[in-house]
Amino acid sequence: MIDALVHTASSHLVQSTLFAGAAALLTLAFRANRAQVRFWLWLSASLKFLIPFALLSIAGSHIRAWAPPSSREGIGATAPTFYAAESSRQFSRDTLAAHASSAVAPAFDRTTLDMVIAGVWLCGVICVALIRLRGWRRIRLLTRVSISTDIAAPVAIRISPGLMEPGVVGWRRPLLLLPQGIAERLSPSEMNAILAHELCHVRRRDNLLALIHMIVETIFWFHPLVWWIGARLIEERECACDEDVVSRGNAPDLYAEAIVKVCKWSTESPLTCVAGVTGGNLKRRIEQIMNARDVPGLSIAKKAALTIAGAAVLVAPVLVGIADAPAILAQSDSGVPQWQTAAGGHMAFDVASVKLLKPGSRGRAPNFPLDPGPGFTNPPSGESPHGRFSATFPVPIFIVFAYKLMLSSEQAEAIRDHQPKWFDTDRFEIDAKAAGNPTKDQMRLMMQSLLAERFHLAVHYETQEMPVYALTLIKPGTWGPKLIRHADGPPCDAPAPPALATGMSDPDADVFPPRCESMMAVPGKNGRRVEGSRNMTTALLAFILSRTAGRPVVDRTGITGMIDYRMEWTPESNGPGVPGVEVEPDPNPVTFMDAVREQLGLKLESTKAPVQTLVIDHIERPSEN
Repeated sequence: MIDALVHTASSHLVQSTLFAGAAALLTLAFRANRAQVRFWLWLSASLKFLIPFALLSIAGSHIRAWAPPSSREGIGATAPTFYAAESSRQFSRDTLAAHASSAVAPAFDRTTLDMVIAGVWLCGVICVALIRLRGWRRIRLLTRVSISTDIAAPVAIRISPGLMEPGVVGWRRPLLLLPQGIAERLSPSEMNAILAHELCHVRRRDNLLALIHMIVETIFWFHPLVWWIGARLIEERECACDEDVVSRGNAPDLYAEAIVKVCKWSTESPLTCVAGVTGGNLKRRIEQIMNARDVPGLSIAKKAALTIAGAAVLVAPVLVGIADAPAILAQSDSGVPQWQTAAGGHMAFDVASVKLLKPGSRGRAPNFPLDPGPGFTNPPSGESPHGRFSATFPVPIFIVFAYKLMLSSEQAEAIRDHQPKWFDTDRFEIDAKAAGNPTKDQMRLMMQSLLAERFHLAVHYETQEMPVYALTLIKPGTWGPKLIRHADGPPCDAPAPPALATGMSDPDADVFPPRCESMMAVPGKNGRRVEGSRNMTTALLAFILSRTAGRPVVDRTGITGMIDYRMEWTPESNGPGVPGVEVEPDPNPVTFMDAVREQLGLKLESTKAPVQTLVIDHIERPSEN
């Protein structure tokens, strides 16, 4: 979890840094325009540090989720399936393992380093916050000892005995603090110019905006760009107020002289959220005041450029969120949306019973289509009979179902080696009921809640660079003889043979497997294994191959659309076979890799890729009902 947070934070920092760079380029393009424009550009760069693009992407995903099915088609949505993506991340949930001993040390080292980084960051936040608090206490003290004055102004004006420069304090009910004796040091015209400057800060709400950037500086204290943006904000806000003072008819020379006088005998405010008069590049400000001129406003072209840039920044992440919206968007027959959850924020069964079976006891046959596995649609629509879930399995099978996993034999062994003995040996009978006719994917979410509540299951995902196989075409555009486009194969409306009811099917039949949208593996001649499926994606084929290959398989075939496939090979260790039937050794054994290459026209190339692994943090044997 810490690993994922660090990755997300790093991505956000990169995005914010690039955004600030773009804002800096825009300020150069608008350097001849009013300082107010440049101020807002820098402020947007500051706000970007507080607003991750991921939030806008999440909003986009909700837009797609709330859209009716017809409108989803208009934004390029695909059929709801976990396996629709065509990148290594589509296989992110094919592994369920507590780390093997060889992988524990690197994971621990990364976690420890991440915790150290988080600790250093927190110490920095506390230090910056304490410095800000000290400045705030100083301003608070000056405010308490200040006395009221009879100067008429839109805000309250008080005289402070300190030598702090004139400044606006507070953002909800601002008041203007003037140092004692300022009226004797400035002429009435100079005093009016200083007051005009401070009242401009009030109208612009500069204290509130400065407070927001102070929060950014506190959180991202380690980023030098944040402090640079803060300096630019102070400079541009002071220049913007200077332009406003001069535009209101105050003489530039008197105004400049007043600023210089204030700087000679007063001290600068200890907080940037107390808008004073002496901030920014003083030399540059005096030059601009003395060379007062009419600063041009924004042309139509520049206004259009700013509008387009701002819209692009906001719309692009939303479109990304729409494109990457979760695939599970269906509604149950009862009309309740899939994302509508039970109390506690999780979809849950209405009632559920969990019982530990005694050794040798017969449990319930599953009434719910756990097989042929994730990604398939079980007739009639993958729904449970009247919202009922009933099955008896060891807990790993329920976890595999709940989190939509596929396991190779090696991954299954990893579970047995790193979990309590009962985890793989005890069988549990789960009988649960949900309202309506929830879909299979909705049942998965309910099972996740049940496992968390009754088994106290806690899991997290970790992204690790690990060995994988890349599934590619041997020759571009050329497929093997037993891999065809589904549209070119037999139709799906053919009736299933009676033998299918017994769980068996003839691998030599004209159509194998006889049922579409299902996977079948049966014994063949000479102990071979015959496996096939119809109307599936190559991404799902990669998942199926990973169970035998022993590692995750990444689909890089580039094949789009649905496919049918059939392959047979000789397992290294034949199973028990059919009772009463003696299996002769295969005179011409076919290895799994040869079958993939020669029959499907595909190859499995060894490589490495980031794989998101489901890790079990904690699990307990459940209590009886």
